[in-house]
Amino acid sequence: MGSNRDSLCEIRSPAQIISLLHSIQDRNQLVTLALSDRTASFVTSVLNVNEAENVLAVDRAPNSVLNSKFAGAERVYFETTLDKIRIFFSSTCLAACLHEGRPALLLKVPDRLVRLQRREFYRIATPLVEPVRCVIPVPAELGYDHVTLTLVDISCGGLAILDEKKVLDETIGRQYDNCRITLPGAGTLITALQVRDCRDVVLPSGKRKRRLGLEFINLPAAALAAIQRYIMKLERTQNARMSGLR
Repeated sequence: MGSNRDSLCEIRSPAQIISLLHSIQDRNQLVTLALSDRTASFVTSVLNVNEAENVLAVDRAPNSVLNSKFAGAERVYFETTLDKIRIFFSSTCLAACLHEGRPALLLKVPDRLVRLQRREFYRIATPLVEPVRCVIPVPAELGYDHVTLTLVDISCGGLAILDEKKVLDETIGRQYDNCRITLPGAGTLITALQVRDCRDVVLPSGKRKRRLGLEFINLPAAALAAIQRYIMKLERTQNARMSGLR
């Protein structure tokens, strides 16, 4: 069973950001552009990076309705891959425009950009019959002080959860401190978790749920040992079932 952990690098240097955007343009990398509420997205490419005016132009959306939703959007999300490294940023979509006579959308160059490089980690799916819960503190303005979510899987590098009500801020790099995870038979651990991945999954019923990939931050040795014990316990149980012993 394979898994992954993502090594996050935040870039704030204007020169480095411009350089990366030029590389994305020069290599004609496909780009996904999405509205901040994830209600609409389309695949595009970078047409031009204007360093002097601090803007970039991307190819327009495939139809006028979608194009009008993005033109002037207060916040859009940009995602692509360069040299097998995922690149994310959010920006303002300034307006519809023309680039060399070609319809386009004009975006502000971001002041920060995130690169995610994948590292391998073994992970294991958590059981439905004995679900693992993760209690995550949230801002008081939401009207409550925490949410309790169910784990999808876990590794020594991080975990995945389902946020059905889309309560959490899914921004890549967003950190949640003092999260509490109770592992059956292995103890309770308290750790910081950082958002590394966000995607909507569609169930066989057609219902959509949000899946967040979170990385452990500064995990204490005792907590790491508890995770390893829990993973070994799950493996023994799964192996026994496959052998017909349970």
